[in-house]
Amino acid sequence: MARAPFQVAAFPVRVQGNQQRQYAVFRRRVEGYWQAIAGGGEADETPLEAIQRESFEEAGIPFNSPWIVLQTQASVPITHFQDRAHWDDSVLVIPIYHFGVIVSTDEINLSSEHVEYQWVTEERAQTMLKWDSDCTALWELEQLLRLQRIGLR
Repeated sequence: MARAPFQVAAFPVRVQGNQQRQYAVFRRRVEGYWQAIAGGGEADETPLEAIQRESFEEAGIPFNSPWIVLQTQASVPITHFQDRAHWDDSVLVIPIYHFGVIVSTDEINLSSEHVEYQWVTEERAQTMLKWDSDCTALWELEQLLRLQRIGLR
């Protein structure tokens, strides 16, 4: 399938017995940095469909999990993507759409793209993440949950 000119990212979130929220962060196999689940859209997928697919492929998260659409958006230069030859020449940056996903299990089934994951607090994740846009999206998700604008199961 042809890669669509957008990127998606998501943070799985769970609640521990003490009601503390924890977020899964993922360490890339090749580059070694920590990030959210991330990937690109394919063909005519919407951003939500793309992140649902990517989250299932990279972490085994079911498609029917509760998804949270975040306001955080960022852009990334097209030079980060090899499969871009079919994009219009006027495309120089592509948007990144961010999401949260509520998970009911502690188990993440990693794909070969990552060597490990950790469940950490938002504060700890902020010190681990490479991308500023991931930090912003995670902060937004934490605020929504902390302010009880969205609920966890």
